Amino acid sequence: MRSADRQVRQVENFILQKVDAIILNPCEREASSPAVDRAKEAGIPIINVNSETRSEPTAFVGSSDIESARLAMDYIARCLDGQGRVLMMQGFLGQTAQIQRDQGAREVLHEHPGLQLLADQTAEWDRAKAITLMENWIQSFGDRIDAVFAQNDEMAMGAVIALDQADMKDRVVVVGVDAIVDALQAIQDGRLDATVFQAAQAQGRRAVETAVNIVRDQPFEKNVLIPFRLVTRQHVDQYLHGSLPAIPAAVIAGWTP
Repeated sequence: MRSADRQVRQVENFILQKVDAIILNPCEREASSPAVDRAKEAGIPIINVNSETRSEPTAFVGSSDIESARLAMDYIARCLDGQGRVLMMQGFLGQTAQIQRDQGAREVLHEHPGLQLLADQTAEWDRAKAITLMENWIQSFGDRIDAVFAQNDEMAMGAVIALDQADMKDRVVVVGVDAIVDALQAIQDGRLDATVFQAAQAQGRRAVETAVNIVRDQPFEKNVLIPFRLVTRQHVDQYLHGSLPAIPAAVIAGWTP
């Protein structure tokens, strides 16, 4: 279960175990900050991966979530020739990814006055909740919907399912973020329009490498940003069937499958 309090307890437990370093995937920018503070007070290096906290960690490894949303919304703008009505599915409110993906999307909307944001609401990164939200939006907006930007692929797949059931998907552009296997397959099948590839394996690998360098008192990068990439049907095969590097074994506080 997603819980910043649980993350703080996990870090406190790692401190008692006198670990050499901690890798943290923060649940929330504010509520997960005490976990970072506790580790630093104990003199244990802590590396944030994927999401940021208000408290500054020893190092950060991730990607610019602003960039991911800009890539997605730019694609929508191109598909609609800069004119249309867009819905946005938000992740957990207050989480860094949600905040920054919201910011990036709104930046692009501001650059395209012909794009109108009909509504935005959280589906908490969840496919089932996204189906329900999309069904409600279909009832409210019907044929006025031109595109949906979902801040992750689970929600994008939920939107696709609801639109398919309403026989509307063929005329609504849907874009997600993460490039999960289901989304890549849906792009290949022509059901999902695009996603944004987040190199989670690369983030995990660089986080572990950074932790090892810190523990060994070797030089390390304090901020490592790994770029996102837009994935469309034109080149989805290389992501769907390509090989990705394995992640070295590591304990990542707060990570759940």
